[in-house]
Amino acid sequence: MSILDLYSSAFLERNRDHFAAIVRVALSDGDINTEEKAFLDRLAQNLNISEEDYASILKDPAKYPINPPLFYDSRLERLYDLTRMIYADHIADEEETQMLYKLAIGLGFTPGNIKYIVNKAYDLVSHGVDLDTFKEEMKHMNR
Repeated sequence: MSILDLYSSAFLERNRDHFAAIVRVALSDGDINTEEKAFLDRLAQNLNISEEDYASILKDPAKYPINPPLFYDSRLERLYDLTRMIYADHIADEEETQMLYKLAIGLGFTPGNIKYIVNKAYDLVSHGVDLDTFKEEMKHMNR
């Protein structure tokens, strides 16, 4: 097996695990609505999730681990995706928020600041910011 194969395999595995975390959030309120399904379909395509993996993840997303990215920018990108998934129906209920707290801690964000981080993420996503603005604003809150 070549190094390229190893890299590709690890990259696809990280994408699959990230997608599973987002599916967990989508399912945290019991079902996936049309807006969430459309978001998941687009995200699956962007992350190169196969139809087989998509079906398996929908069936049992908890069997896939949360693999925190090494770099802060990558953590922010994942937080952005997760927050957008929760806010896809413009409602962030308590169950979804609790799930986002857990996933954000799993991504490597500090437990002591998690409520502030999640509230800031909700605020930014509710205002429709793009990924670059989200990352910049989240970085500014740490200064």
